[in-house]
Amino acid sequence: MASPMRSLPGDPDRYLQSFRLFLERSTEHQSMQEFVERHLPDVIASIGNGKSTINVLSVGGGAGEMDLQILSKVRARYPGATINNDVVEPSADQISKYKERVAQASNLENIKFTWHKETANEYETRMNAEKKTKKWDFIHMIQMLYYVKDIPATLRYFHSLLESQAKLLIMLVSGKSGWETLWKKYGSSFPSQDLCTYVSSADLPRMLDAAGLKYQLYELPSHLDITSCFIEGDKDGELLLDFLTETLDFAKTAPPELKRQVMEELRKPGCSEIRDGKVFFNSNLGVIVIEP
Repeated sequence: MASPMRSLPGDPDRYLQSFRLFLERSTEHQSMQEFVERHLPDVIASIGNGKSTINVLSVGGGAGEMDLQILSKVRARYPGATINNDVVEPSADQISKYKERVAQASNLENIKFTWHKETANEYETRMNAEKKTKKWDFIHMIQMLYYVKDIPATLRYFHSLLESQAKLLIMLVSGKSGWETLWKKYGSSFPSQDLCTYVSSADLPRMLDAAGLKYQLYELPSHLDITSCFIEGDKDGELLLDFLTETLDFAKTAPPELKRQVMEELRKPGCSEIRDGKVFFNSNLGVIVIEP
């Protein structure tokens, strides 16, 4: 009998390994970069008007790759301003990679970095305990809402920290992606419910409308080559399957019927498209920009 399934985020090393492979095999960073190039300048066009200091808060900043691209756009828009960039990130490993990236980068003069090794929730708890409400000109949350227990409350809290011209930018999987199909259908069979929540850009409008917030939505096309998932015993394929299902050793521990159904689902048009004999999973992203 297959051993019981365990949650992938419960094994940080394997999770990081599968995440890195996902980034390598997908166009996720390219589509984020395209958004930063094409749309971000408009999003931040008035966040720093008349200010000599601009405060940016990165929630779940990871290893800083996207953060530095975002900061370069803020700097280009407000060349004379000092930028205070605070990073909330629970992984010590990611923070140390972020610091290395900053140490190696040029053009970061007039940007001050402060790292907080904590989750979004821990940050909120600490600020409340210290009776602090620091206001921000730009807050961004890239691919991190899945790890928040109470999403509407988290959105309300960070929205409350916005200055009058500020913006809150959220990036996560699109409601039109293969993730939506896979997780809506099989999420309850995967073990990671305790550690992360499935949420997509399709879920946020309802929450934001209920809170009476104004926002704009963007759809970012992205795909992931999952051809190796269908090669029995392929190490990379197994890692990608772990990432798609948030399950540790999914190929080895999933009940045979669940595994059969998931593998079948992954080939269907709702999840993927088949081109030149390869299977490309639809990993589109959604971006929501919330007004103060």
